[in-house]
Amino acid sequence: MLNIRPISDLRNRFTEVDKEVNSGGKTTIFTVNGKASMAVLSFDKYSKMAHLDYVERALDEADTYSENHSENLTHEDVFSKIKAKLNG
Repeated sequence: MLNIRPISDLRNRFTEVDKEVNSGGKTTIFTVNGKASMAVLSFDKYSKMAHLDYVERALDEADTYSENHSENLTHEDVFSKIKAKLNG
């Protein structure tokens, strides 16, 4: 759930905002002159979002590679190549 606050709350009520973001899991939107200016979320929530973005980009890269190359590998082929690289 989003929590919307004026930007002055970041300065004047930082402890309260910190508790809402980190303990309550709420993403907080700060406004300047009634318009959204920034979003604050917990580092845990940010890390999860960044990881999902990384996974999505990796899958997009794999899809692009697959479209441009006709070679298809089974999972056994992939794992045997990885094991060969790891074992030297």
